[in-house]
Amino acid sequence: MRKGICLLLLALLPVLGADISGAWDFTVNTEAGTGNPSFVFQQQGDKLTGTYKGLLGEAKVTGSLTGDKVAFSLEGQYGGEKIKVEYTGTIESPASMKGTVRFAALGEGTWTAKKK
Repeated sequence: MRKGICLLLLALLPVLGADISGAWDFTVNTEAGTGNPSFVFQQQGDKLTGTYKGLLGEAKVTGSLTGDKVAFSLEGQYGGEKIKVEYTGTIESPASMKGTVRFAALGEGTWTAKKK
């Protein structure tokens, strides 16, 4: 029993102490299609800042990281209108994340990300 708990804790250590700072390639799937934005994150403690480049232009990103849960948002441009985009997800490993995304009233989708 103790051996199993120790193995579980060792498996979780990389995720619980993950620093997602750096460049990431995303794949975003929605009913309207698939996109491949890129993000660059800077993490200080549980605070995230960074940049987004993709279909909605370029934007600043802010968010937070708690354990293996990540949440961040940005304000981009779509059809000449500002749109707030909110990402939530789970860190699977130091180089992999996945979750859901909400595009204000336009809809939602899923995403996966790999660290460059």
